Amino acid sequence: MLLSLGGASAEQGADGDGRAASASVPSSPDRITLSRCGPELASPDGLEAQTCVLTRGGDTWARVYYRNTTGDALDAGLSLLGPDGRAVRTTCVTGADDAPATCETPRERTRGAGAAYTAVSEFARGAEDPLLLRSASNSTPRN
Repeated sequence: MLLSLGGASAEQGADGDGRAASASVPSSPDRITLSRCGPELASPDGLEAQTCVLTRGGDTWARVYYRNTTGDALDAGLSLLGPDGRAVRTTCVTGADDAPATCETPRERTRGAGAAYTAVSEFARGAEDPLLLRSASNSTPRN
């Protein structure tokens, strides 16, 4: 996973703290977190991000893993788009340091299949500035 943050890769199970679930420890379906992630992306300006949709039990939420090496604090938003047209948006606090970090939307009750959800993250230097990077859970890598 992006930047060695310890999360599960796409379609892999994970326990509640983001570490891969152990095959030797039986888990109930309510303790397994399923994640569907887009590719790891990087901007020429020094921003790296990977955006995921996570589902556990009856809840679904979005998470973005990122590293900001631009030297500037950035404006960032993370949206979870549901199958019924609903969206949950969170503003992420991104400092100027280059430490790996995450941001999550609030969890909501899953409506329909968790695979019907999409997450999108957007990073910019300011509200009026152009985007530095947009990452999505269903993105495909460019060739």
